[in-house]
Amino acid sequence: MKIEEVHEKADLVLSEVGKVIVGKENVLKMILATILADGHVLIEDLPGLAKTLMAKSFAGALGLDFKRVQFTPDLLPSDIIGVSVFNQKTLEFEFKKGPVFTNILLADEVNRSPPKTQSALLEAMQERQVTVEGKTYSLPRPFVVIATQNPIEQEGTYPLPEAQLDRFLVRLHVGYPTKKEELEILRRRIGRKSDEISVSPVVTAEEVLEMQRAVEDVYVSDPVLEYIVDIVEATRKNKKDVEVGASPRGSLALLKLARAYAAIEGRDYVIPDDVKTVAIPALSHRLILKRELWYTKVSQESVMAKILDRVPVPKFE
Repeated sequence: MKIEEVHEKADLVLSEVGKVIVGKENVLKMILATILADGHVLIEDLPGLAKTLMAKSFAGALGLDFKRVQFTPDLLPSDIIGVSVFNQKTLEFEFKKGPVFTNILLADEVNRSPPKTQSALLEAMQERQVTVEGKTYSLPRPFVVIATQNPIEQEGTYPLPEAQLDRFLVRLHVGYPTKKEELEILRRRIGRKSDEISVSPVVTAEEVLEMQRAVEDVYVSDPVLEYIVDIVEATRKNKKDVEVGASPRGSLALLKLARAYAAIEGRDYVIPDDVKTVAIPALSHRLILKRELWYTKVSQESVMAKILDRVPVPKFE
C-alpha cells in the first residue's frame, strides 16, 4: 500500500469516528497514529469524556474485533488471558481463550486491579502472545490495548509501575469539550433518539495491517533522527526537574509515532514538526520527576514542553 492510500484511508477512519466523537481531532489522530505504529494507548482523564466510546468507535471504523474488560480489585489474570478447562468427554484439558484474544482490547480503569493482574497484560502487549501452562498462544493481528484510568480517584487503586507505563506508546488526555462542542453533542443525541451509536467499518483488518506495513517505509533523514535523540537525551540531562529520563524505548516510540503521523498527513517522509507534535504524548509518561515536584502543579507534560522549546530544531535548506 502506498502512502497516498494510507492518507486516504486514515481520513475515512477519522471522518467515521468523527461522526460519533465531537471535536478532539488531535486526540483521535494520535490514537490512529498509535494503532498504525502498532503500539498501545493509555488514556488518562476524568469520567464521562468518551474514553470508552473512542476505543469502541475506532474498532468499528477499522473493522476490528473489540472486547472490553472492566478492571476491578478481584479481577484475576485468567479473567484476561483465559483458563484451561477439563473436558470430561475427551478427558483432556482445553484452553478457553480470554478477552485478550481480540484486535482492540479496552482495559477500562486499568489501575483498579492488583499488580499481578496488570502484569498479565505485559507479555501480551510486548510479545503479542500469552503463555499458559508452558504453552504459547499467538494473539490476533493487529493487536492494540487501549487502557483508561481515572487520575482523581486514588483510593482502592494500584498505580501502574514505570515498567508497565513504558509499554504504552502514548499517554493521552482528552479534556472537556468546548461549549460549541458540547452543544453539538446534545443536538446529535436529540437527532439519534437513542443512546446507541453505530459506526460503520470503512477499512478491513487486512488493510490495517497493510497500513502498518506502509508506515515502515516512511523515510527519516539523519538530521531528524539526531533531533529525536537530542530530545530524548535532553530528558536525561534535565537534572533540575527529572529524576529519570526516557530510555531508548522512548526514542523508538518517538520514531514509530512520527512515521505514522507523517503517513496520516500524506507524507512518505518525517519532518521535525511531526516529531514535535508527537513528543509530549510519546515521552511524558516515561519521565520520573524530582520528588519535590510531586506536590506542585508541575506536570510531566509541562516539563516535556519546556524541553522541546530548548532543543534546537534541524533546519533544511
